[in-house]
Formats: sequence, C-alpha cells, structure tokens
Amino acid sequence: MAKPTRAAKRSAGNTVALDAHALGTLRYIRASMDAAGLLAVPGSAGVAMGTVGLLAMLLAADPLLARRWFAIWVGAAAVALATGSALIVHQAARAGAPLYRGPARKFLLCLSPPLLAGALITLALWRRHELATIPGIWLLLYGCGVTAASTLTLRPVAFMGVAFLALGFAALELPARFANLLLGGGFGGLHLIFGIVIGRMAREH
Repeated sequence: MAKPTRAAKRSAGNTVALDAHALGTLRYIRASMDAAGLLAVPGSAGVAMGTVGLLAMLLAADPLLARRWFAIWVGAAAVALATGSALIVHQAARAGAPLYRGPARKFLLCLSPPLLAGALITLALWRRHELATIPGIWLLLYGCGVTAASTLTLRPVAFMGVAFLALGFAALELPARFANLLLGGGFGGLHLIFGIVIGRMAREH
C-alpha cells in the first residue's frame, strides 16, 4: 500500500485547519446573533429599584405608617417603575439599540401583560377592601413577567423571577404580618442583589 506523499499530508492538514477555522467562525457568528437578540438590562436599574423597595419596607414597618402600607407600596411601585424604565432606556440609547423593535419590544411584551393584570386585580381588590392577598399577587405576577422576559436578557434574571414566584407563594400562605417583609425581600432585596450581580457580569464582559 502506497504511503501518502508530503503534498497529500499538507493538503489534509490544511483541510483540518480550514474546517476548524470555519467551525470557529460559525460559532462566533452564532454567539454574535444570540447577543444581538438580548436586551442589556443595566444592573443600576435593579439597584435603584431595590433601594426604593427597601425604603418602602422601612416606611411601612413604622407603627405610625403601618396602616398606610398599601399607599406606600403603590407609590414605591410607581417610583421604581419610572426609575428602572429610565435607566433601561438610557442604556439602550447609549448602545444605539431601538426601543420600538427587536429585543426591547419583545421584553416589554413579555413583562407588560402580568403587570397590567396585577394592576387590574389590585384595583378590583382595593374597591372591595380586600387587601390581604395583594402582596402575594404582586410578587407572583411580577415573578411571572420577569421569568418570561428573562429569555431576552441575562440568565440571572430568570433566577430572580423564580425567586419572586417563591416569595409570592409564601405571601399567600403565611399570615398577613409577614407581607411587608416579603414585599421588601422581593422588590427590595432581590432587585438589589441581582442588580449587583448583573452589574458585575456586565463589567466582566
């Protein structure tokens, strides 16, 4: 049996090198496409929203303000939503990403329905003076929205969504006296912790 010539060996080596280079190029293109389909949620948004949540928890824990916990948390939700949205819009503008299409639009479509449902259910329960289940509903629906929207951003966001779901279930099962603590742990603590984690991940990349 004839031994392969040097030219044949060189040709085979070049083929392997070209195949490896092509495979590497395909992987790079795929990674770039995957990254382009993600929305860069800034860690600063989570930190800001978490700070608002913790302040709301402290205010609602004050014996003089405890009876106004609902108004405190509704106000905190409005402030946190406005602050977080402004920071996300600022981040997208810096990156040159359009807000009306692409991952930003999909992120909004995933997050908005549960938030709208939460607002409508809250209004209905408030009119009936049935406020006891509202903390659990807020945490559950927000967790649903975040979990759905996490497919368009970083993986830690999915873990945060699942943690919100767990807190929401706990809020429905535990006595009402734990509601303020669970709200603070979710909208305050979880936002703050995952905001820091996401911020560190962004700096590393």
